[in-house]
Amino acid sequence: MVHWAKQCNVAMRILLSNDDGISAPGLECLERIARVISSDIWVVAPELDRSGASHSLSLDVPLRYRKLEEKKFSVKGTPTDSVLLGLLELIPPPKPDLILSGVNCGANLGDDITYSGTVAAAIEGALHTIPAIALSQEMLASDVANWDVAERYGPRVIKRLLEVGWPTQVVLNINFPCVLERDVKGVSVCHQGKGKPGSRIDRRVDPKGREYCWIDSARVGSMTTAGSDREAIEDGFISLTPLRLDLTDENTVSSLRQEFDSLAQTR
Repeated sequence: MVHWAKQCNVAMRILLSNDDGISAPGLECLERIARVISSDIWVVAPELDRSGASHSLSLDVPLRYRKLEEKKFSVKGTPTDSVLLGLLELIPPPKPDLILSGVNCGANLGDDITYSGTVAAAIEGALHTIPAIALSQEMLASDVANWDVAERYGPRVIKRLLEVGWPTQVVLNINFPCVLERDVKGVSVCHQGKGKPGSRIDRRVDPKGREYCWIDSARVGSMTTAGSDREAIEDGFISLTPLRLDLTDENTVSSLRQEFDSLAQTR
């Protein structure tokens, strides 16, 4: 199996993106993290908050972008649009050595990663054969994120990951717990957890008497299983979960192949 392994140096080219938007404080935090690793930092991120966009592309509207600084662009599109446009149009050769997505305002754990634009931006990078890491910061009910843990531990974890490497068809998903820096217990390499299906629907009525709904971003509940990303965060660890791009379930392939092979033999 092919692995990525890169040497950290000031010439390493890093592309940053997110799903909270170009003005998000988490992106500012990510840039500070990245500049500990390298000086060649590019930022291509959605113009507005596109949380929950998942791995979607804008196919029926043009992709408009603005150059904000020499190496910083906002895109009127999704996180996937932003990474794609950055790689194919906005960033001159050579292509980035690493893609970092985040730091998301709120954890991306368990089944929620399927909705995550933060994880999707990293996935798009990996599809272009570039090492990619998604980073998220857990929040509590206050809705005020504390970026200190991510900013302190992010560079250390990323540098170590680049030294040891990981398979080319794998995206790394990192979540930082909402604790004080001194209370972080370490890094837990763990599996993707499970969530209870469904979200809350908030039904309302506008001033003209027409009903409308909001989807509450908070899931109905979660299931904490042993060795999961959610357990790690709840216990004060930084969670590190490798996610495969290949979604094939090999066990089901084998069982279904046997069934349909036998069907063909009975004709």
